[in-house]
Amino acid sequence: MKLIVGLGNPGPTYQNNRHNIGFMVVDEILKNSSFNNISSKKFLGELYKKNDLLLLKPTTFMNLSGKSVASVSSFYKIPLENILVIHDDIDLPYGALKIKRGGGHGGHNGLKSIDSFIGKEYNRLRLGVGKPVKKEMVPSYVLSDFNDKEQEVLDKFIEYAAQVALKFFNEPLSKMQSLYSKKDGSYLI
Repeated sequence: MKLIVGLGNPGPTYQNNRHNIGFMVVDEILKNSSFNNISSKKFLGELYKKNDLLLLKPTTFMNLSGKSVASVSSFYKIPLENILVIHDDIDLPYGALKIKRGGGHGGHNGLKSIDSFIGKEYNRLRLGVGKPVKKEMVPSYVLSDFNDKEQEVLDKFIEYAAQVALKFFNEPLSKMQSLYSKKDGSYLI
């Protein structure tokens, strides 16, 4: 089994926030595929399955995402190398995409939670959402919606990230990194 996790916060209030780009990518995958909804209270999230691939949107709120990921990965006995977490990253410019395995959480509360439940050596699809001018603005920045300029290419960004996520387990990590990582959003224009 393989697991793709999109991070975000549940509910309409957060639906279009930068912090919810992981949810947006999972929704994009679901839009064009025939996954079955196998959600259950024990998984603490929306869970979908197609063949040996699971898609998860934790409904625990970002800060407790690890509970949901741990529940699903434990139930299906999924090793860390078969887990891909899709998340927003303020350390990357808007539109950038970076693939990596392991590492720190960079202050991201969703990753911090996952690290505390399953460890750090899972795969990450880091999606650049840009950075606010001042560090103290980070919480309100990630919980704000994309601006008009960002909205213009957001669909392309999400579609690209969804394609990369679906290809992720078909190639070695190093090949995925060299083929699909993007330093900025210039490819979206």
